[in-house]
Amino acid sequence: MRPRDALGDALDALAKVCGDVRPGEPEEGVLGVEPAVVAAPATVGEAAEVMRVAAGHGLAVVPRGGETRLDWGTPPRRCDLIVDTRRLDRLVEHAAGDLVATAQAGTPLERLGEELAGKGQRLALDVPIPGSTVGGTIAAGAAGPLRTLYGTPRNLVIGLTIVRADGQVAKSGGKVVKNVAGYDLGRLFCGSYGTLGLIVEATFRLHPIPTAHAYVTCPVDGPDDAHEAVQALLHSPVVPSAIEYLSPGTVAVLLEGVPDGVGARAAQTVELLGGAARISEHAPEGWGRYPDGTVLLDVVAPPPALRDLLTALREAAPGTGAAVTWSGDGHGYVGLPPDDAPSVLAGVRAALARHKGGAVVGYAPQDVRGAVDVWGPVPALSLMRRVKDQFDPDHRLSPGRFTGGI
Repeated sequence: MRPRDALGDALDALAKVCGDVRPGEPEEGVLGVEPAVVAAPATVGEAAEVMRVAAGHGLAVVPRGGETRLDWGTPPRRCDLIVDTRRLDRLVEHAAGDLVATAQAGTPLERLGEELAGKGQRLALDVPIPGSTVGGTIAAGAAGPLRTLYGTPRNLVIGLTIVRADGQVAKSGGKVVKNVAGYDLGRLFCGSYGTLGLIVEATFRLHPIPTAHAYVTCPVDGPDDAHEAVQALLHSPVVPSAIEYLSPGTVAVLLEGVPDGVGARAAQTVELLGGAARISEHAPEGWGRYPDGTVLLDVVAPPPALRDLLTALREAAPGTGAAVTWSGDGHGYVGLPPDDAPSVLAGVRAALARHKGGAVVGYAPQDVRGAVDVWGPVPALSLMRRVKDQFDPDHRLSPGRFTGGI
């Protein structure tokens, strides 16, 4: 933390450029690291001025949206200034004819969905945690079951406006005014945990809201059955919008489209999965939510890794109540009790490594974080460090929040 006099000077300077600046409170700590100052800019211009002042005073900056994933990642080494984006909450533009919308970073995804729905359109991202904002969702790279068909924020962001560490505004992709040559900011900033810049606006590719939908669920018995069911669906012509494995033993499918087509595809899915499959208008229990557990693992590997993941959990955590969700694209979550987390994490990583996959600790109690490598092996770490050096040469943006201490 910086000397008190220096932070006092910074507080005065920030108050001159932003209408909402105050000292930080202990309960606002980021994984236990208390902020000295909190600033909440209401415009992109204010946000740029806040970042410029922070650069001039050498402040370590941590962005904050809806606080739904502020306890993910690792603690920052310093947190002199939190930039709260929740006053940046406007739908800037909705070009319904082009299926494109631009929203500010602090806009809650639920409210964005309501505004888009008025024109029969949607942003095809699930909201596993209510209150998630546009910027926070991109920064965490968060997505739910719909990722099977529509992808993640990396696939849906077509333009991004960010404020760099020095206070300069940069844009990339759709609605471009000033480009950052050589970089696709939407892809680069997705999952960056606030370590490269402050996201202030995002432009998304939209999709029409389907006129009909149906869920097909089928019980499965063990890793082999789960693997075979998911693979059968992935290689079938039913074109699911989402496929989920839900522990303790259910494979669920979301089908969307027009009523006649959905009905025919649902019947085809039941035939594919077998007589135990059932059709419903309602999502099954646990759909689109993180599994219960004091520790959450974020796991990713090619879709065929599901069998090895479930086998590893059965062997490493028998009777512990490990809960799993796994999407058809090969991304999932494991919820665990804290006592078993270190050994289970090691078993899961070993199983997924055979498929060139991995596991990251999303959230966990401090004693668990201290006992494990939160991020695990990262082959591209040297490249990521070079990118960090270019975007944030003084390493003031969420320092230490990301893998390798970035």
